[in-house]
Amino acid sequence: MKRLVLALALFPVAVQAQTPLGVAEFDALTQGRTFTYAEGGTPYGAEEYLPNQRVRWSFLDGQCKDGVWWEENGQICFIYEDNTVPQCWSFFNGPGGLSARFENEPGDSELYEVDRSDEPLTCLGPDVGV
Repeated sequence: MKRLVLALALFPVAVQAQTPLGVAEFDALTQGRTFTYAEGGTPYGAEEYLPNQRVRWSFLDGQCKDGVWWEENGQICFIYEDNTVPQCWSFFNGPGGLSARFENEPGDSELYEVDRSDEPLTCLGPDVGV
């Protein structure tokens, strides 16, 4: 397992030389699946890719946010119910799986796939008081 984590931690370096996925490739690869992402060896979050360019995101805390995605200037951009500022990424599909580079502030974040599932994202219900 340690070798896998180390290999995945080094994987984003290869992102620079690859061609970003186009909208059709991205949709075909992701729709109906849930991807879990890490950054620098640390779990980051998971996203479920739904039909009609809809998504559901979680920072792995059980709380989920619904959103949508679209292509803009060769990037895949997202907005979510609690944040309508577009978050734009370049996605790459390589031997280690899917990876993404944050384009709003290049060099800020590079995520890589650590798990891919056909199961929906696990979301807890709304906070319940006493």
